[in-house]
Amino acid sequence: MILQLAVQGKLTAQWRVDHPELIGGDHSAQVLLMRMIAEKAQLVKEGKIKKGKSSPSISKDDVPYILPSEWIWCTLNEVCQYIQRGKSPKYAELSSIPIVSQKCVQWSGFDISKARYITEESIDKYGNERFLQVGDLLWNSTGDGTVGRVILFPETEFQKVVADSHVTVVRAFKNYLIPEYLQLFAASPFIQNSISGRVSGSTKQTELATGTLKAMEFSLPPLEEQKAIVEVVEQLFKEVEQLGQLTEKRIRLKEQFATSALRDLTTKNTVKEWEVLQPHFHTFFNEAPNIKKLRESILQLAVQGKLTAHWRTLHSPFEGGTGDAKDHDATLLLDRIKVEKAQLIKEKKIKKEKPLPPITESEIPNELPEGWGYEYIRNVSSVVTCGIASTPQYTDTGKIFLSAKNVKPFTFKPKEHKFVSQELYEKITKNAKPEKGDILLTRVGAGIGEACVIDQDIDFAFYVSLTLVKPLHRFIDSYYMLYWLSSKDGIGKVLDNIYGKGVSQGNLNVNQVRQFVLPIPPLKEQKAIVETVNRLMALCDRLEQQVKLSKEQVERWMKGVVREVLGAVDQY
Repeated sequence: MILQLAVQGKLTAQWRVDHPELIGGDHSAQVLLMRMIAEKAQLVKEGKIKKGKSSPSISKDDVPYILPSEWIWCTLNEVCQYIQRGKSPKYAELSSIPIVSQKCVQWSGFDISKARYITEESIDKYGNERFLQVGDLLWNSTGDGTVGRVILFPETEFQKVVADSHVTVVRAFKNYLIPEYLQLFAASPFIQNSISGRVSGSTKQTELATGTLKAMEFSLPPLEEQKAIVEVVEQLFKEVEQLGQLTEKRIRLKEQFATSALRDLTTKNTVKEWEVLQPHFHTFFNEAPNIKKLRESILQLAVQGKLTAHWRTLHSPFEGGTGDAKDHDATLLLDRIKVEKAQLIKEKKIKKEKPLPPITESEIPNELPEGWGYEYIRNVSSVVTCGIASTPQYTDTGKIFLSAKNVKPFTFKPKEHKFVSQELYEKITKNAKPEKGDILLTRVGAGIGEACVIDQDIDFAFYVSLTLVKPLHRFIDSYYMLYWLSSKDGIGKVLDNIYGKGVSQGNLNVNQVRQFVLPIPPLKEQKAIVETVNRLMALCDRLEQQVKLSKEQVERWMKGVVREVLGAVDQY
């Protein structure tokens, strides 16, 4: 917006009021233009530049927007002594003559380190006018995503520098047109937004022709006003940068507070720290990264039993509650689980497994509330297995076949899938048929360790990229197990076992998943934990929605401002 206001003369309206002697008469843009046209004719006469095709003048009906009365519309060709694409020479590994490519022309600045070099013999193809001069505008003229980028050529250590065929050199009459103003105009939204309508060629090789650049509309201010515009823009850009730095500092401070507060929640008196944090929710959790940290802390507090500390004082007899001890003792729950698994083995519904070693203290990351216990995930599940190891033969119709892409954090996404035959489906699911309430955990890929609960009745087979966990639902709440798998403790186990000794990188071993040590609350408290987490995650959803709406409102406001100040430019 600053750039567009600058080239419309709106940033220097007061300057014109204060300096009428510098914009009229011999200082007018019209006189300035006539002097440039005369100088160009003289250079052609002296043979210093070639006479090119004249570009059509800008008619009053074609002006993109209204300029101050002291300004004038003209073509880029009229205010420049030289507009020419570079050449494609023979390259050399190293020499004293660099050739500028589009990689050197970045919005962040000119980067000579990305230049290539040409042979000494190739220099004969170039006339003196083709050697770049300080203040030349380098304009990327090819490439989807790079076409249109502009930068001024700065002073370098090299005596001779040329441009290749992907860069157009635009050389102004520097006595009448300040290069910095030329750059501002070329970078303005009016020009940049119109680039797509000016290029030719395919999407892979778009090209901004030299003739198109020469005929491009150009708003010319008086010389002294050009200087004033450049000064104002530089000052505003400094202020914008300072605002950006202050914004980054504010966000960092908020993140530090949020991180500290959430750490205190998980390590100190949770109830007290929660009371301290709650009044500041909308202040410190209005940035997406902080809300993500809040979600992570909620899960960690949940599986440590800290979210249900007050609940236990009301219900657990171990902490003064009125509940029955047999309903709040995970030891009894684990005993019932052993009986359940033994019965399933007896009925040959699951296979008998080799006993796992006793859980050691080093495997227990946190002190548990009274009434809780620890157990291997395998021992509280009927099945923990992965899908078919080989890529199956897909069919046009049949049974649904899923893979890791169908599992996102807390979200089961079976919509996009492939099919396998009924016969193969039955073979794959013979020992482990996924059912509603089971858990899927990704074993490979960028989202390794992500988990969800199967929340719908659907028959499907699955690939080796997924692990299926079937908790014993009478005793273990699937969502409680999901929240542990998704918590810092659970993800920590995932990472340890991906990069741990003897485990191939990037592959979560099913046997390791079976030996994850799960903190086990009594079933009623599992339900209370799930209910509390769901309520707090809904709060996070609302916070994220508010952040999104706030950003959208700001964007709408900014777009409205831009439309108002740029008006005719949008219409053009």
